[in-house]
Amino acid sequence: MKDYGLMVMGTFFFAFSVAIFAMPNSLAEGGIPGLSLLLYFGLGWSPALVNFIANGLILLISYRYLPKSIIIKSIIAIPLFSIFLFVLEDFGSAMNDPLLAALYAGVFTGIGFGFIFRSGSTIGGTSTIAKVLNYKFGWEITGTNFVLDALVVVGGVFVIGPILTLNTVVALFIGKRVTDYVLEGFESKKIVHIFSDYSESIARSIRENLGAHTTILQGKNDGNGNDENLIYVAVPKQQLFYLKKLIREVDEDAFTVVNTVKDVSGGSLAKAHYPTQKTFSSAKEEKQYYKGKAEE
Repeated sequence: MKDYGLMVMGTFFFAFSVAIFAMPNSLAEGGIPGLSLLLYFGLGWSPALVNFIANGLILLISYRYLPKSIIIKSIIAIPLFSIFLFVLEDFGSAMNDPLLAALYAGVFTGIGFGFIFRSGSTIGGTSTIAKVLNYKFGWEITGTNFVLDALVVVGGVFVIGPILTLNTVVALFIGKRVTDYVLEGFESKKIVHIFSDYSESIARSIRENLGAHTTILQGKNDGNGNDENLIYVAVPKQQLFYLKKLIREVDEDAFTVVNTVKDVSGGSLAKAHYPTQKTFSSAKEEKQYYKGKAEE
């Protein structure tokens, strides 16, 4: 039921974007929705009807190339999108700033597609055509989908003009970014690699103070062949400041490399916490302990 709920919300947000921001402000879209908008601007055809007929035909032709679960959800999503679009298409009004309209259109389109993709559904269009061409001829899905969408967008130059076509490109870019955030999350994670002679002490301090899982990897220094340890740890972005402070408290000369990643889940990230200033003194004492052991 959760997937169907996301699918309904996604189709509504996408229809809302098309009806409230794209149609009254002469903005196009990619794929079949974009084609339906160009036919609306040029010939006055109903976008809801064009979407329903075109996507229905595409689904009918390609049903044997798609998983059964996607077919079932698409049979629901395609008419649902057309119904939402038909109901909302008279509520939009032109904005004084077409670029601002493009930004709003991109945000709501991105939210809509994000929910649709998370539900495992599709509203047909060029993505379905790309999957069929991949199955039949081995064409790369992402590239094919991009080319098909680009052809529709470029066609907009002859219908809505170059300026509004550029605004459409802005809306598509914003929509892609928002879709990524909906699918992957707004909070980026940090993967940190730490090289230090006090790797065990640093790893223990990170585990105790941040609740993060640490892994110590063993390797050799490429210059002198000596054994050395590498700490591998993933933390939320907000913890990076505390992590670096903990590292410096133990070893000011530690070599630290930070990479940004989008999707990390489970494990210690579900239990991560933030340290207090009190913890840093204990980290320094532990460093003195390990330094003394090394001198012995």
